[in-house]
Amino acid sequence: MSRVCWGVFRESTHSPGRESDDTEILRLTGKHLEAKGFHVELKTADEVTEAEEVWPRFVFLMCERLDVLERLRTLEVSGVPQVNTPRAVHNTYRDRMVAVLDEASVPFIPSRIVATSEPPEPSAPPVWVKRGDVHNTQEGDVVFATTTAAIETALQGLAQRGIKRAVLQPHVEGDLIKFYGIGAGGGPHREPPWFRWFYHKDQKLSGNPLDQRMLARLVRRAAAALGLEVYGGDAIATATGELVLLDVNAWPSFALYRDEASAAIASYLALRFSGGKR
Repeated sequence: MSRVCWGVFRESTHSPGRESDDTEILRLTGKHLEAKGFHVELKTADEVTEAEEVWPRFVFLMCERLDVLERLRTLEVSGVPQVNTPRAVHNTYRDRMVAVLDEASVPFIPSRIVATSEPPEPSAPPVWVKRGDVHNTQEGDVVFATTTAAIETALQGLAQRGIKRAVLQPHVEGDLIKFYGIGAGGGPHREPPWFRWFYHKDQKLSGNPLDQRMLARLVRRAAAALGLEVYGGDAIATATGELVLLDVNAWPSFALYRDEASAAIASYLALRFSGGKR
């Protein structure tokens, strides 16, 4: 069938506490795509690496493991369109993201990439110590360190798990924001890209000034630089009105907007996979 799509689930180890949410957004997106005439087959990451001979016409994916991305990359090179592309997903690995956004001159929280096996140059705590590749998968991947000793302990913990690099970022005071987006500009949609944001729960809001259009522009610049078409992340609104971009992720769970987002993603994919034609 010429309109066969694979939807690839995120690995459970990359979805701590979000397994059902991640599964549901992909499943609903597939359901909406089928209503548009596509034949959707949902796959695990392992099923992608084990597949032989029979390949889909299109792929939409949430997986993040490098071996799976490399397998999908071979399909992309052979002409199978994918959202997000394997390269864009790989660009969200923290060490790559820092470099890509810096090269594109996209404002991002100051970030130092350090080796976990060596004592780092002094950093004024408090800082966040984050594993340098994938996002939070288990306890110890992201640590709030309030002392120099705590920084070293966090790095040692990552080193003991075979994680070679970490990213050190200063703690920024302000109101924590979560955002979701579909399309970063230049995609098949003629209307403005879909974008939503909200304040993270479990925080005491300071009521800092927030320019919503500035937030959307900043996020879209970052997503475009990384190559992302379906994305989410976090930012801080500071007391001075500055926006500090903390993180950008490939295809989040869209938990608060799942129904709306899954329909919007499916519409975006249908256009994307038909070459942008209506």
